[in-house]
Amino acid sequence: MPPKPVRKRHTVAEWAVTIILLLYGTTTVAQAFVIPTGSMQDTLLVGDHLLVDKLAYAPADSLTKHLLPYEEPKHGDIIVFRYPPQIGQTLVKRLIGMPGDRIKIDRGVVFRNGITLNEPYVYHKYAYDPAFDNFPTACCLPVKEDLAQQAQRDMLDRNVVNGEVVIPPGQYFAMGDNRDNSSDSRYWGFVPRENIVGKPFLIYWSYRAPTEDLLADSAGSMLTHFLDVGQHFFTRTRWNRTLKLVRGFADSDLPAHPLPINPGSANP
Repeated sequence: MPPKPVRKRHTVAEWAVTIILLLYGTTTVAQAFVIPTGSMQDTLLVGDHLLVDKLAYAPADSLTKHLLPYEEPKHGDIIVFRYPPQIGQTLVKRLIGMPGDRIKIDRGVVFRNGITLNEPYVYHKYAYDPAFDNFPTACCLPVKEDLAQQAQRDMLDRNVVNGEVVIPPGQYFAMGDNRDNSSDSRYWGFVPRENIVGKPFLIYWSYRAPTEDLLADSAGSMLTHFLDVGQHFFTRTRWNRTLKLVRGFADSDLPAHPLPINPGSANP
């Protein structure tokens, strides 16, 4: 018997789910999330306000499987997850490796299971640096959490075979599109399946603001940000990104040939 075809979300389905979640979404269905750093530039910009579909990867029951197209995380998905070394922090990255995959990076180019990934979404801000652009290697990006440093050591000690990291069962490998400025699985290890919250599906608002304002870790910084929004709402809102759908990038869409380095946008 031939395998059942995988259900994919096309434009109409995506907008249908979007409308359902906008109308009836709660914290169990959708979650608002703001991009505070440039690790996913230019795919997601600092100041993009997202809605995250928390049901995308949820196990389907007998009723809801007919209403929403559940799926498993797959290569190229943009995922929102709880940061393993600091579970209260939420990150967004691109899923590069799944359980059983072999990952290696050579001069900034990702190889998965021995195949070169020609990634059109990747942004390289700096010239080649052997300390940053090869993997698996010891940590070169300062990661402050002790748990993060230990997780990287464990990954390099236990999961490297013939110069490649082999992703263990139930674990995923995630990286930012802004490869030169992304704290990701290269530096703090794998993402457990249970840590994956969902996938962003809509940019409902995008506002040009500095990272420190978006993090707003004090009452003063929150007040400063609110005043800034009140004063510059119309001029700093990126209207061209309003209600923009967020999509992953399937393996079948990757180009067959190497691409020129994408320098990205300095101040998008």
